Amino acid sequence: MTEQISAAAVLGDTGPLADAIEGFRARLPQQQMAAAVEQALADGETLVVEAGTGVGKTFAYLVPALLSGRKVIVSTGTRNLQDQLFHKDLPLICRSLGVSVRCALLKGRSNYLCPHRLRLAAAEGPLLEARLHAPLRLVERWAAGTRTGDTAELSQLAEDAEIWPRVTSTADNCLGAECPEYSGCFVLRARRRAQEADLVVINHHLLFADLALKDEGFGELLPSAEAFILDEAHQLPEVAGSFFGVSLSARQLLELARDTVSEQVNEAPDMPQLRARADGLGRAVKDFRLAMGEGMRRAPWPALAARAGMDEALQGLRAALQSLTEALEVAAERGKGLEGCARRALDQMQRLALFDGPQAEAVQWYETWTRTFSLHLTPLDVAGLFRQHRGACDSAWVFTSATLSVDGRFDHFNRRLGLEAPRGLQLDSPFDYAGNARLYIPAGLPEPNDPRYTEAVARAALPVIEANPGGTFMLFTSHKALQAAAAWLSRHLDRPVLVQGTAPRQELVARFREAGNAVLLGAQSFWEGVDVRGRALSCVIIDRLPFASPGDPVLEARLEAVRRDGGSPFTVLQIPQAVIALKQGVGRLIRDPEDKGLLVLCDPRLQTKSYGRIFLKSLPPVGRVKDLAEARGFLQGLGEPSCPHA
Repeated sequence: MTEQISAAAVLGDTGPLADAIEGFRARLPQQQMAAAVEQALADGETLVVEAGTGVGKTFAYLVPALLSGRKVIVSTGTRNLQDQLFHKDLPLICRSLGVSVRCALLKGRSNYLCPHRLRLAAAEGPLLEARLHAPLRLVERWAAGTRTGDTAELSQLAEDAEIWPRVTSTADNCLGAECPEYSGCFVLRARRRAQEADLVVINHHLLFADLALKDEGFGELLPSAEAFILDEAHQLPEVAGSFFGVSLSARQLLELARDTVSEQVNEAPDMPQLRARADGLGRAVKDFRLAMGEGMRRAPWPALAARAGMDEALQGLRAALQSLTEALEVAAERGKGLEGCARRALDQMQRLALFDGPQAEAVQWYETWTRTFSLHLTPLDVAGLFRQHRGACDSAWVFTSATLSVDGRFDHFNRRLGLEAPRGLQLDSPFDYAGNARLYIPAGLPEPNDPRYTEAVARAALPVIEANPGGTFMLFTSHKALQAAAAWLSRHLDRPVLVQGTAPRQELVARFREAGNAVLLGAQSFWEGVDVRGRALSCVIIDRLPFASPGDPVLEARLEAVRRDGGSPFTVLQIPQAVIALKQGVGRLIRDPEDKGLLVLCDPRLQTKSYGRIFLKSLPPVGRVKDLAEARGFLQGLGEPSCPHA
């Protein structure tokens, strides 16, 4: 491009994107957002934008970012979104605009192969668990040819494959400049590319790890950025809470023990006492988990700490960790690997000490799984911390998502992140919800706390599903309700029933899309990010309003803090969070201008409680059907299912 044009003009009917992209259509809300982002970048201001489904917010912020001439960091909610932005959206826009902007993709260090740890794993030979031999050979073959070391390249292995922690590094076990493989470090190469780039794509976890000085990120990259654009910004308060806090897990402790053994073999084969003390820590971790009781739980730590036997188990864990720490202090001079283990052991001792007694302005809690556990210290309020860290970066900040407002206002989001009077822009979806979607609230359901509620929801859903020529997506607020409904529906339906947990999420969504008339049941993570267009998803059924579990220890502590300050926890926290979660779930229904579908909200509180109005006002402007007959008629009017498209 020979002359600069506005971002809004680029996205217009006669702009360069219209020429370069087949089927491109100018959208006024997209142009309005692009103009607002362009202004925010130019003025160095803070902007909060809610852009409904179909606005095209990705292009609306990437175009002004690329045209700005500034160093911009774009942060997304997930690594998958990162990859889409970097590998698909950015190259397309750059080609269309004819601009040459240096772009870089940067992930957390655990996403990059560590050549040193790969060598250590290979050197274990027969000591390495037999089940890891084949995955290790797969990694070794890939490592011989990769240029980036990005583990996403090796699609044959799942993201959570057991081999990855053995061949990638963490801030704890990285040897830094002392690493014998330092010159070939993929993390270092990625950071250098990011430092040299004009636009860097990261994710929220990496952003907050760096802001919280958890040594994941950039060195001099954050301070040099002139603008931050944070997509999927509704996730930020929860991510901030985890990174501004402290945690210690069984996995960290066991990795320390395992790495100590690996480094002892490598650097101090004449010190077998290291292996003995590492084994002692492994036993203490298992004993501690046994003392925590059976089952999977997430609860306040003080109540568990007071239980019989827990103090003894904690002392045993502390003693085993102390014993290993002392041995590593002596062995640290034998090599950089053991020196790193000594540093990690001391850090874990300090973390464990945070659970000896109560901590001010933070909540202590724990989580258990079948064999492992984690201890957490989470700040009650992240607003002040985030404001402080943000203030250290003299930059423009743009926060955007499809779900930021509650009852037409950004007060809840701004308050949680400590944003003081930012500019706000709310852009409704350009999709024709009034013409293409309907809302049905089944009558006669019991209250959600009734033990018969989930079966009543399944019974109410059955005739809707049977009338739907396309696919139905059912969202639940708990896994227990999901499993109960799945069992009941499986006995009463003659179409595919796909259930979260029976296969990886991507595989389930692919099977759902391909079937065209299946029922997909999901909870929690399925409320966001499921993008199925066409008749393959023409009905969304939500079992109840997604209020967070009152038993959640962090929420419980935050509710109590609001009470102490004289506020109403239900109004200040619980309703706004549930509204935003509901909007995410509802957003699964209409993903394309041609999509049509029925939204079924089963919770009777929408009509019996005064706060139901807030939820209904926050939904897109859909038409209502008054009863089951109208709901079935609307679905049957959608016709025979066509080939689903992504």
